[in-house]
Amino acid sequence: MNKVAICPGSFDPITNGHLDIIERGAKVFDHVIVAVFNNQSKSPLFDVDERLHLIKEATKHIPNVSVDVSHGLLVDYAQKKQVDAILRGLRAVSDFEYEMQITSMNRQLNEDIETLFMMTNSKYSFLSSSIVKEAARYHSDVSELVPSVVEEALKDKFQPSKID
Repeated sequence: MNKVAICPGSFDPITNGHLDIIERGAKVFDHVIVAVFNNQSKSPLFDVDERLHLIKEATKHIPNVSVDVSHGLLVDYAQKKQVDAILRGLRAVSDFEYEMQITSMNRQLNEDIETLFMMTNSKYSFLSSSIVKEAARYHSDVSELVPSVVEEALKDKFQPSKID
């Protein structure tokens, strides 16, 4: 029996921290679906199609990973895709409270879908998409923080003519 996990997020953009969790999850599960969810409380830099493209490029070296998008509830999507688990990364203790709330709500909605937490590599414990976007906006070097395809996309988004 194949074990399938979903790794959900807004991925605006995908970072090396996200990629670390996806790569390690792909070693534990037979298949990992990276699912882009649009967080209505955020104003994304990249549209959904751009994020899908960046994630596909960043994960193309992992044969048991696929990339998808969903606009509904995570538990509904997980049930539809018949996943065994939701895979979430934790950077620090500060992430735990938020993740616990989300997990508790998901469990209330569908008690059959498990959530597994994976600690991120300590070298990415500070890393977030927001921090990357802020650094890239001011033309800082983010090459150690994101896949190269994302670095190029950020440079393109923050060209001086595009942000003036």
